[in-house]
Amino acid sequence: MTPGFYNNAGFLRALPMMNELQVELPPELAGMRLDAALARVLTAYSRSQLKQWLQEGALTVDGEQPVPRAPVRGGEQVRLRVPETPVSTAQPEPIALEVVHADSAMIVINKPVGLVVHPAAGHREGTLVNALLHYAPELASLPRAGIVHRLDKETTGLLVVARTAAAQTNLVRQLQERSVHREYRALVQGVLISGGTVDAPIGRHPVDRKRMAVVAGGKPAVTHYRVLERLRAHSLLQVRLDTGRTHQIRVHMAKLGHPVVGDPAYGGRPRPVRGMSPHAAETLAAFHRQALHAAVLGLVHPRTGEECRFEAPLPADFQTLLDALRADAVAAEEEAGKP
Repeated sequence: MTPGFYNNAGFLRALPMMNELQVELPPELAGMRLDAALARVLTAYSRSQLKQWLQEGALTVDGEQPVPRAPVRGGEQVRLRVPETPVSTAQPEPIALEVVHADSAMIVINKPVGLVVHPAAGHREGTLVNALLHYAPELASLPRAGIVHRLDKETTGLLVVARTAAAQTNLVRQLQERSVHREYRALVQGVLISGGTVDAPIGRHPVDRKRMAVVAGGKPAVTHYRVLERLRAHSLLQVRLDTGRTHQIRVHMAKLGHPVVGDPAYGGRPRPVRGMSPHAAETLAAFHRQALHAAVLGLVHPRTGEECRFEAPLPADFQTLLDALRADAVAAEEEAGKP
């Protein structure tokens, strides 16, 4: 693993010693519990894991081993000797991946529809993690095989994966600071007049624990949307996220009364309208997943500090549906214009 640490400007530079990370706790964390402050800075690892390493002596602060509840002053030098034992227990599988970009620090994937990101109950094999471990075996030593954010199984598009512990910490920090540019294309039900912003907290649905909902006391969630195209009974949106909550776009669009097309969990079941052409109605009825695509990803390269921007075109099924609805909208306009 490539070692490194953040300086006061927030940039990462290498250490001469392998398998170690060093970081200086920033002044703004003064007064916070040590274990909480460590989780803020070493974001590739969980708070419980950092606490364990602190208690075991793998993590030291100014060369000492303080208790996890010790208050932070700011400016302390933290050194973590990252264990070399693999974190991931998933097995490599030769699953085809569309790699948009790859270098020594990160991989950018264009995720296809139907690919689960992390192994879980019911999806122990055939996931993105399994594919990544085959493509880059060194990812077995990283938490979550280097994955720093996720996409739902039926959502397509761009996803960045770190190849080193230092890069993973850097990328997670960018996500937490909301400096990563994530832009989606979403086809929603109904015709929106204008764009806007949804600022509404998201948490588990109070009744259906498999779903999320806008709830008091949920985690802050901010979604910006702009209308790209208006169709007969649908709208194509450009959606940008400030936060990355589970199902965020799907929940916020449903809250607006314009659920994402093809999303039965949040009210997006196909709704052909009166007068819609048979081809458009059939294409809409055959679309069995949410029409949501992560089209643009912008970030600062975790090793070079350069601004990076990646784009992925709409997948074939999304494009086919959009073309059918466009043709139907044109036909409706022509019919309305007849004397």
